[in-house]
Amino acid sequence: MSASRIYLDYNASAPLIDAAREAIVAALALAGNPSSVHQEGRAARALVEAARRNVAALVNARPDHVFFTSGATEAASTLLTPHYTMGRAAMRLSRAYVGATEHPCILSGGQFPAEQVCIVPVDADGLLDIVALRTALSVHDKSEGLPLVAVQAANNETGVIQPIADVAAIVKDAGGLLLVDAVQAAGRIPLDITNYGDYLILSSHKIGGPKGVGAIIAHSDLVMPRALIRGGGQEKGHRGGTEALPLIAGFGAAARVAKERLDAGGWPADARDMMEAGIRRIAPDAIIYGAEAPRLPNTTFFSLADMKAETAQIAFDLAGVALSAGSACSSGKVSSSHVLAAMGHEENVGALRVSTASEADAGAVNRFLDVLRTIVERRDRTKVKAADAA
Repeated sequence: MSASRIYLDYNASAPLIDAAREAIVAALALAGNPSSVHQEGRAARALVEAARRNVAALVNARPDHVFFTSGATEAASTLLTPHYTMGRAAMRLSRAYVGATEHPCILSGGQFPAEQVCIVPVDADGLLDIVALRTALSVHDKSEGLPLVAVQAANNETGVIQPIADVAAIVKDAGGLLLVDAVQAAGRIPLDITNYGDYLILSSHKIGGPKGVGAIIAHSDLVMPRALIRGGGQEKGHRGGTEALPLIAGFGAAARVAKERLDAGGWPADARDMMEAGIRRIAPDAIIYGAEAPRLPNTTFFSLADMKAETAQIAFDLAGVALSAGSACSSGKVSSSHVLAAMGHEENVGALRVSTASEADAGAVNRFLDVLRTIVERRDRTKVKAADAA
């Protein structure tokens, strides 16, 4: 990345940190297969297990309840299934209850047929409607199977943090299972699976590790989904295929650094708060979404009146500032935000997402605000000219 550019799109992907890069390089030097019993295989296995311990520590889980996948999307697809086992006995889940602002990989319902997916609404701040969830679960027909509830710990667009402990209590009372998408929350706020229900999913590249690896983390391995990818019995049979050793090693290193940062005081919100104060000063007509709800310390999602998000995003990019117009769900895709629609915002210009590093400083914030000021001034001049022409 050019030194003249600043990167404010950490929710899409965090740059690879040095510790992860070093771990990847070290793992690349190992020839052994982690499933092999010889010395080379044991060395590879040791790296996988060290990474497993580091990922587990990030969310206060048991290492043997961490199962590596190719990423969070595969993890979600594995867990969003009607087919589970309790020990060796088959279990059936008959319906998935999914928050309306979930990431598309959750919102799709995974392996559940569309008619078995119930969307749970959110309020204007993006917080899950707890009453609606409780009501839906109270009439769930357990004779057909148990309910599965899927909720983000924190939203990828707005950064809004959901009351997961409250959700977990409701799901437990209903006898269901809870899947928590912790992809954006991991490393930014403390997470403890003992308070969060049954399963978490994580993604390496959101915390400074390599792309292409994620994890399912289970509170207990007694109840687990039927494997999506079956093969040679790797990951205790929950995910077949030879483990991607360099990626897993990098993931583990990133998780270790993230845990150390949280233990040292966490992720400061100073840059976000400074940025939002500047946005309100420069563009009083801007809307910052979810501002009244608890949010991640690094995320701001806002719109500018009379300006399309794609137009503003391009202007920022040309000025050397990388940010998003919503979430990065597919290459080159910019579309209206289902998150804003679920929150009841009928805007038609889209919104911009700024997501910073933990060490974001005043220089980066001021650079962003300088570009924003130029964009807003240009917009206002255009509006004046249009009014004069009319």
